[in-house]
Amino acid sequence: MKAAGAQAPRARLPQLGAGEIARLLSPAGAADALAAALLGGLDPENCPQRTALPVPGGGELLLMPAASGTHAGVKIAGIAPGNPARGLPRITGSYLLLDGPTLSPLALLDGAALTALRTPAVSALALRHLAPAGRPLRMLLFGSGPQAYGHLEAALSVRELAEVVVVGRNPAGARGLVAHAQGLGVPARTGRAAEVAEADLVVCCTTAREPLFDGRLVSSGATVVAVGSHEPTARETDTELVRRSAVYVESRAAALREAGDLLVPQAQGAIGPGHITGTLGDLVSGRTRVGAEPSCPQLFKSVGMAWEDLAVAVALCEAAGVSSAT
Repeated sequence: MKAAGAQAPRARLPQLGAGEIARLLSPAGAADALAAALLGGLDPENCPQRTALPVPGGGELLLMPAASGTHAGVKIAGIAPGNPARGLPRITGSYLLLDGPTLSPLALLDGAALTALRTPAVSALALRHLAPAGRPLRMLLFGSGPQAYGHLEAALSVRELAEVVVVGRNPAGARGLVAHAQGLGVPARTGRAAEVAEADLVVCCTTAREPLFDGRLVSSGATVVAVGSHEPTARETDTELVRRSAVYVESRAAALREAGDLLVPQAQGAIGPGHITGTLGDLVSGRTRVGAEPSCPQLFKSVGMAWEDLAVAVALCEAAGVSSAT
C-alpha cells in the first residue's frame, strides 16, 4: 500500500539514440532551430563557459550547461584522442534536457550524435549568409570523420555544389567520403591542400593543431569555415588568412577565450581583438550583411557552444513528441 503523500513512480526517462537523432532532424532543420533561438532574443555572449577537465591518459572531459526560459540542459562530453585506435568514437557523452520551470528531467540524448548534428547546423546557418550565391560552388573539405560527413550535408542544404574535393590524412577515409558524396549526386574526388586557390567554399573539420593550408592562396570571394578546435593553441587556419579575412564567430567572448585560429594571430600581433567583423547573431538578425561581391575572404570560426546544444536538443525532443513537464 502506498504511503500518504508518496509520489507515483517516475516513468522511464525518454532516450534519443544516434539513429533517432539522425532521423528526426537534418542539419537544415537544426539550423532553423538555432536561428529561431537567436531571433527570439538569446544572447550567446551570456552563455556559460565550457568547463574542461584533463583526464589521465590524454583525454578531456567537457561540461556544457545552458538555460533558456523554457528549458535547461547540460552536455557531458568526453574527447578521447586514443579511441579511434581502439575502434571507438573520439567523442563520447550524453545530454540531459530539463524542463525550465521545474528542472524536471525530460530526456537523455546521445551526446556525440547531438554534437555531430549541432556543429554542421551552426555552419549551415553561417553559410546561408556568407557563402557565394547564384551559382554552383566548388567545395574543398578537410577531414573525413563524422563532422566532414555532416558538413557535406550542411553545405548541400544551403548551396548547390559543382564539385567536392576531399583532403584527408587517412586515404581510405577520404575515398569513403568521396564515394558518399558521389552517392548524393555530387561530383567528388580526393585532392590537395593547395587546391584552396580554386575553391569557393573551404570547410575544415579536423583535429589539426597547425594550419592546414596557405591562407595566401584563398581567393577574395571564398568562404572558409573552421570548426575543428576549441583550444587557444590549436588552429586549422593560418595567420595570413585571418589577417586578410572578414571574421565571424558565434560569440566574441567565446572566440577570444577559445579560438586558437584567432588567438594565435593576436598573440603574434597580426590582428587585434577588434578584428572580428560580426557574430552569427549579427548575420541572422541582419545587423551585419555581406555584400554580393566581397573584397576579402569570409571566415567563420566556430568553437561550439552550450546554447546551440540546448536549442537543437529542444527541437529534437519536440520532433520526437517529448513534452514538457508543465
